[in-house]
Amino acid sequence: MDRLGLRFVVHLCFAVALATLCFAVPGQATVIYLVTVDTSAINGVSGNLDFQFNPGGPSSQSAFVTISSFSSAGGALGGAPAITGDVTGTLPGPVTIDNGTNFNDYFQPFTFGTSFQFQLLLDGPAIQSPNGIATSGSSFGLSLFDATGSATFLTTEPNGFVGTADINLDGTVTPRVFPPSVLGGTPVVTFTAATPGVPEPSTFTFLGSSLLTLAGFAAMRRKSNT
Repeated sequence: MDRLGLRFVVHLCFAVALATLCFAVPGQATVIYLVTVDTSAINGVSGNLDFQFNPGGPSSQSAFVTISSFSSAGGALGGAPAITGDVTGTLPGPVTIDNGTNFNDYFQPFTFGTSFQFQLLLDGPAIQSPNGIATSGSSFGLSLFDATGSATFLTTEPNGFVGTADINLDGTVTPRVFPPSVLGGTPVVTFTAATPGVPEPSTFTFLGSSLLTLAGFAAMRRKSNT
């Protein structure tokens, strides 16, 4: 399955599982994670980093993510990124991705080193003041693609994500990570909470792949534009 095909299936499952809470709740504080990715298994390989942040449906409340403080051990950013949707900024500087369109994506050529890390901030009305009306949340996803954009590295997640962070309808955030091979193993992504009151990743349980369906319509639109 090529990159467009992988990203096509990413756009719908989020809406199914994120539509389980429909009540108004007190707002949360801005959520911040230090995200660390171990890429030692593909050290020296040319590929792409893919960051996306998408709504689960038309009723999703406004939200955004900011990727900042990007650094890499032995890696190197490549040429200009391919940007789709509501995205501003370029790495290594801050990149802000809003959920204002169906598909919001930052696709960056990258030569992998042994690791890279960045700060991930999630904020907006969906976190600060959940309205109790939305029936679907939004989700951030990170994928590691090969140089052709046709295959992903270091994950068995069906949609190619190595890690995700889902904004729930009550304003909380659920980070998730996935094993790197069919034999299991330690996920290559670590979410370290930097906001008081946000549990460490180990306290979260898997919500299932039904959360992960956010890229369908947008990937079709991207393919059409291409």
